[in-house]
Amino acid sequence: MLQVLLLVDLDNDTSVPVFQVCEWHSPEQLKKLLDLELRDGGEAESEILQRCRDAIRYSVKTRIILHIKSHTYVISIRYTYEVAPVFTLMEDAVLRKMIKVIGWEEGGDGIFNPGGSLSNMYAVNLARYRYCPDFKEVGMFSAPRLVILTSQECHYSISKGAALMGIGTKNVYTVPTDERGRMIPSALEEKIMLAKSEGAVPFMVNATAGTTVLGAFDPIDEIADICEKHNLWLHVDACWGGAAIMSKKHKHLLKGIHRVDSVAWNPHKMLMASLQCSAFLVRDKTSLLQHCHSARASYLFQQDKFYDVSYDTGDKSVQCSRKPDAFKFWLMWKALGSRELEQRVDRALAMARYLAEEIKKREGFRLVLEPEYANVCFWYLPPSMRNLPESPELWKKLHTVAPVVKQRMMKKGSMMVGYQPLGEKANFFRMVVISPQVSRQDLDFVLNEIHNLGKDL
Repeated sequence: MLQVLLLVDLDNDTSVPVFQVCEWHSPEQLKKLLDLELRDGGEAESEILQRCRDAIRYSVKTRIILHIKSHTYVISIRYTYEVAPVFTLMEDAVLRKMIKVIGWEEGGDGIFNPGGSLSNMYAVNLARYRYCPDFKEVGMFSAPRLVILTSQECHYSISKGAALMGIGTKNVYTVPTDERGRMIPSALEEKIMLAKSEGAVPFMVNATAGTTVLGAFDPIDEIADICEKHNLWLHVDACWGGAAIMSKKHKHLLKGIHRVDSVAWNPHKMLMASLQCSAFLVRDKTSLLQHCHSARASYLFQQDKFYDVSYDTGDKSVQCSRKPDAFKFWLMWKALGSRELEQRVDRALAMARYLAEEIKKREGFRLVLEPEYANVCFWYLPPSMRNLPESPELWKKLHTVAPVVKQRMMKKGSMMVGYQPLGEKANFFRMVVISPQVSRQDLDFVLNEIHNLGKDL
């Protein structure tokens, strides 16, 4: 297999120099040329366009790469600094900024992944490696029965991760939640003691900052106290709710997040970065990510290169090449600045509050609970059900309403609003307000349309 880059004239099918493969600069030199800093204020369009030109100029460019991945542009793939110098440094700059926002004053580590599910699975793998480093080489024979603890409202990727990594879904102990969908700390401690009494070893707690359905935030500070007491890795799935930390008004929802061991955060959600854009962040500074995932492939990660090989970040990943997802977030942050990202969060939550207040005013609409975040969950009661007494029969009838209204809105093509049951609760609608372009008129339309589509039921 050829370990070289060749420039090929595709028309004549002969190897000829077409352009320079790369304009080489060391990492420290390139940092100065790119202006990687993310500031409070945004930049002008002309400056953003120049950032894009710089990204192209200083990236590796080739029409064909004879190294497994043929007919592709090296500018789009990453595993070592030499093949992706610009995106390697941009990812580092974004991760450092996110780590600072979280509050890890002494720094940390991280990596961008293809989605929040994989970020959560990274947390499971890293927590297990921290507890039982021999697992990497010896496998499950080196470990006792390990247990993950998480709330009953957590994302399903925690169980998927347990299945994928051989821990087993039955070793994911779900912790009861309160009436708002938040993990109950005292119940967490009871589950930890239960696992220990069974001879199992709890090694990780997953807290959720912004549950999928209700948008609930687990009490991180109280959970952190328990994890410190029992020496457990604390991960926070903030894929959905992490954006709140950008807002001075709403960051209290994540109080205590600076105490946790790892965080999953998806800028492609409320911050509206282009799909996909998911970061996994770790407070550890001892290269735990590297030690856990490194395979030391000698054809990629040679230790005798002519530059600082600590910038060859590909060995931190379970993948080899990765898309430069951090670039999208870096460029957006450059264009908008921290203040505009904060306003984006504030506006989304203000619109969610408006929708909740409108629901309370309108006949036939009922909130499932007061929203804590941008998730607004509600029932629509057609006129035929509004005077029926509260009873199992009413809820049984109401359970059929949302699916029919959803079917009608889809066939009409007017909008898409999701619905689901939750526990013993009948099907309800779930509106999640994200886009900064959403107006009060848009939200009024949603409620009017639901009524028009369901009033004859």
